[in-house]
Amino acid sequence: MIRTLPNSRAYTTAYRLFIAVFFIFLFSPLLITMILAFNNSMFPSLPWKGFTLDWFFGRGPDKIGIFHDDSNLRSIFTSIRVAVAVSALSTLVGTMAAFLFEHEDFKFKQAFYFLMLAPLVIPGVILGISILLFTNAVGLFFEDKLGLDMRFLAPGYWLVVFGQFSFITTITTMTISARLKKFDRTLEEAAYNLGANKLEVLRFITLKYLRPSIVGAAAIAFLMSFENFNTTLFLVGSDQTLPINLYLQVRDGSTPVINAIAFILITFTSIVAVANLYGGNKKNQT
Repeated sequence: MIRTLPNSRAYTTAYRLFIAVFFIFLFSPLLITMILAFNNSMFPSLPWKGFTLDWFFGRGPDKIGIFHDDSNLRSIFTSIRVAVAVSALSTLVGTMAAFLFEHEDFKFKQAFYFLMLAPLVIPGVILGISILLFTNAVGLFFEDKLGLDMRFLAPGYWLVVFGQFSFITTITTMTISARLKKFDRTLEEAAYNLGANKLEVLRFITLKYLRPSIVGAAAIAFLMSFENFNTTLFLVGSDQTLPINLYLQVRDGSTPVINAIAFILITFTSIVAVANLYGGNKKNQT
């Protein structure tokens, strides 16, 4: 819709109706899920049977709240551990890869860039199976030929980190590269002319300029790792991540404690998003 041109009342009404329906469709499932976290029922669905906080603070025996549910708390902690490791590794490697792809003397840049994008095109299920089969073959080779027990290649924490790292690094690289392309190289030349060395230029000029994109890439990597399911499903061991644990509960039948988990996660991410938006607007005003 072009605001400078006059529009008919029917067009304006239809446009506003479309926006309303779109946002209702987008947010109504989340809203219903959050409301059902307070439903005094043994099932995570309607009908509404009264208000309760038992799915947050209940100690049992019938209703065990999330803050007393060892299984779900353990899976949340596992997801946070994995997300922190994946975020740190993918941001570090993604930053170095962004510098590499922006280097003028880097040969076969387009071919390697295409290969870097491949994990985003491959379905997560295929990627998870491929990583599992590859690491299993490598582990068996070292065990049979060298007598080495490569436990970190077995399904578990480190294999989940490796599997998520393999495709999330692509996202962080693209995020940081997008800002690096806009970097004014004359700033580095001016710093060199003033007597700065390469390390000082990198630290005080280039990385300072890239700081917003690095922080954003780390946040994206954390969220993508925390919610990943397809790839993680084939690589997880006995310590299940939160998405895997929730899937198993929904499949086998669960209580509204999963709604309580969803309520906490949605509320937390909303607060972070609003704080980030407020901080960005305040920074732009100053």
